Amino acid sequence: MIIQLDMSSTTPIYVQLRNQIVTGIGRGELKVGERLPTVRQLAIDAGVNTMTVNKTYQILRAEGFIEIDRRNGAKVCPIQDLSNQYREKLEDELELISAEARLKGLEKEDFLKLCEEKYGQMNPDTQLA
Repeated sequence: MIIQLDMSSTTPIYVQLRNQIVTGIGRGELKVGERLPTVRQLAIDAGVNTMTVNKTYQILRAEGFIEIDRRNGAKVCPIQDLSNQYREKLEDELELISAEARLKGLEKEDFLKLCEEKYGQMNPDTQLA
C-alpha cells in the first residue's frame, strides 16, 4: 500500500494517514494479521515526524483497526463493530456528506451510485470477527 499525503491540505497528516490505512484494510490491500511498518519506518517513508505516525497508530488501535505489541509491532485486526456508538458516528458522517452533496447539486441517484461504487471497491474477503 502506498501512502500519499497532501501537505497543503487542511486535513491533519495523522488523519490522512489514518484514513488511508483504514481504506487499505477495507480494500484488502492490508490483510488481517499483516504487520504495519514500524512507526519509525512509516515516518521515514511518508516524510513525517514519528510522533505523527505514533498518534495515527494510537487512534487506529483505539478504534479497533490494529493491535500493537511491543515485540511484534502493529498488525491489522479482524474488524466488526456494530455498536450503537459506531452506528451513530456513521449516521452523522453520512448526514454531513449527504448535505454537502445536495448543496453542491449532486442528484440523489448520482450520490447513491457513487456510494455503491465506492462500497463495491471494498474487498468482500476482508475478515470480520
